[in-house]
Amino acid sequence: MTEETETRAEGVAGIRDVVSIRLPAASAYLSVLRTATAGLAARLDFTLDEIEDLRIAVDEACAMLLNEAVPGTDLTAEFELTGQEMQVRVEVATVGSSAPKRDDFAWMVLTALADDVDAVTDSPDRMAIVLRKRRGAARSTAGPA
Repeated sequence: MTEETETRAEGVAGIRDVVSIRLPAASAYLSVLRTATAGLAARLDFTLDEIEDLRIAVDEACAMLLNEAVPGTDLTAEFELTGQEMQVRVEVATVGSSAPKRDDFAWMVLTALADDVDAVTDSPDRMAIVLRKRRGAARSTAGPA
């Protein structure tokens, strides 16, 4: 490894970028978020399976939020990339909604696909779901069979 290559490798490991996207709170626009999710996860060298898991998790979180969103408002997504982890926060405006149900099928899908999932209701008229996925976190530590 040359000194120049080593410097670039250290820079990638120290990535801390935040990307924000705001789009109409309508399912027709979710393909934009799925594409952004895949591109940003690829930037962190996630495997194809990890990228697909994250895309599905973001899509599911958005679908849950869109059910509660005020029509005509925006959905915001914030992607934070830090080294080997991506955090995604998706948020919508609501009308006095409570947090998503943690005992339904959609929540089980989220928790199976992401390393950490949380619902956040900072105010009575906003709802957010925060997902975290770490590169290689789901890989088995067992040796070959």
